[in-house]
Amino acid sequence: MRKTFLLLSSFFLLIWLTAINTSAKEDLKSAIFAGGCFWCMEADFEKIPGIKDVISGYIGGTTKNPSYENYGKAGHIEAVRIFYEPSVISYAELLEIFWINIDPLDKDGQFCDRGHEYSTAVFYLTNEQKELAAKSKNLLDKSGILKESIETPLIMAGEFFPAEDYHQSYYKKNPLRYKYYRFRCGRDQRLNELWGEKISVIKKVKITAKYQKPDLRELEKTLTSLQFEVTQNDATEPPFRNKYWNNKREGIYVDIVSGEPLFSSTDKYKSGTGWPSFTKPIAGAGIIKKEDRSWFAVRTELRSKQADSHLGHLFNDGPKPDGLRYCINSAALRFVAKNDLEIEGYSVYKDLFQN
Repeated sequence: MRKTFLLLSSFFLLIWLTAINTSAKEDLKSAIFAGGCFWCMEADFEKIPGIKDVISGYIGGTTKNPSYENYGKAGHIEAVRIFYEPSVISYAELLEIFWINIDPLDKDGQFCDRGHEYSTAVFYLTNEQKELAAKSKNLLDKSGILKESIETPLIMAGEFFPAEDYHQSYYKKNPLRYKYYRFRCGRDQRLNELWGEKISVIKKVKITAKYQKPDLRELEKTLTSLQFEVTQNDATEPPFRNKYWNNKREGIYVDIVSGEPLFSSTDKYKSGTGWPSFTKPIAGAGIIKKEDRSWFAVRTELRSKQADSHLGHLFNDGPKPDGLRYCINSAALRFVAKNDLEIEGYSVYKDLFQN
């Protein structure tokens, strides 16, 4: 009897674990894009919030299980299969990211890589993806951003074959070789020519979205009492007796709770109030404005989008042309110096300090 019970328990445990794994997979959706070198496509997409995995591989040819040595001869092209959370990022947003990371005007390859095996394509998996891709391509064509017609085709996806293990996450396994290849291939130079400021703004918006608020019990351990009171209980620190009111170094200011980028030293100015003051948030910053009726007045409270930290208030007595003053508590901020941006994961903001 005991043996039978143990067998039944194991059986139902296996079913339960299988159900959990199946449910987790069902929460993810898939997309397939080709944009030249799959090392680069994988690196570009894996950094986006909501994307859980990116697989480099081959698609579009006539043979089963192609290898790196023969995929081109069989008509396959390099592509990536993306697994993403639709509750965090939509397929339409994936398309937007895809366009700004390729040269859609080049039908014969991508950047320094020439030939059909390096061409671009949207491989749609459903009719909905096909319609969204067609709409996205048509809107981009009519926008006037690009001076020529888009050459990237929309193709019904066939079987996707994962590439060899050494190709997966190549940019992580071989960072120096990857960076050298990407630079020598002229990928980023060409992307900047095509998209200009649009590419950096979109990347900043996507990167900002990845920061989350830790558990309150964790915050009580990691924050000082003043930082906790300011960010979690809407307190205000003393003027002229705080960390950044007179900070003149170059860099960015991030949420002390989540790390989401909020302000840049390029927009900081001396307001004479005794608190850090800025004329505007950093590009892509998610700052929420709320009506605040405390202290017998109506003010505009500022909170961070991802962590819901209390930051400070917005006033209309700032410098021209906009006349705005973002008055922020130092205790709600952490400063990341210009020279530390890359090592701390904020390299996309380095262009703010280019001379």
